Amino acid sequence: MDREKLKESLIKLVKEKSLSTGITRVLTSGKTSNYYIDAKMTTLDPVGASLTARLILDILKPFNIDAIGGYTLGADPIVSAVAALSAETENPLYAFIVRKEPKKHGERKMIEGPFEKGWKVAVVDDVVTTGGSTMKACQAVEEEGGEIVLTLTLVDRLEGGRENLEGKGYKFISLITRDDLLK
Repeated sequence: MDREKLKESLIKLVKEKSLSTGITRVLTSGKTSNYYIDAKMTTLDPVGASLTARLILDILKPFNIDAIGGYTLGADPIVSAVAALSAETENPLYAFIVRKEPKKHGERKMIEGPFEKGWKVAVVDDVVTTGGSTMKACQAVEEEGGEIVLTLTLVDRLEGGRENLEGKGYKFISLITRDDLLK
């Protein structure tokens, strides 16, 4: 399936599984919205996980990266699916998760999973509003000596996240946008 077909299938599934409209909710960013995207209903669905991972792997082809990771919990199912499917490609990718706070015992790490200083990485999130969670993940990666090649999101709510991330110098790609879902 080509990229456009993958995207069309993903939009349809996100609308079906993850999009709620008509109820005002408070978002992680603190903003309120009359629509809500529970992306984990798509990324934890077997078809949704596969579509998301296949689309991301296609997007990542021109980039030379070692690993994909992101801020827990939104990134967790995405990075796992991408890493699993990447094992069948010429460029298998490691997956890592950025904690919300350092572990209080053991090595007191912020990043879980395989991660090495100097790795080139993609940082992903399920939904971006202001980009705050993605920036926290980027900061943790940079503090551990990783190089961020690209940031990605399943859904860009088109509320400043792209501009905030690009303003910090990060390349940003969204698989789909609010407009794809609400049209």
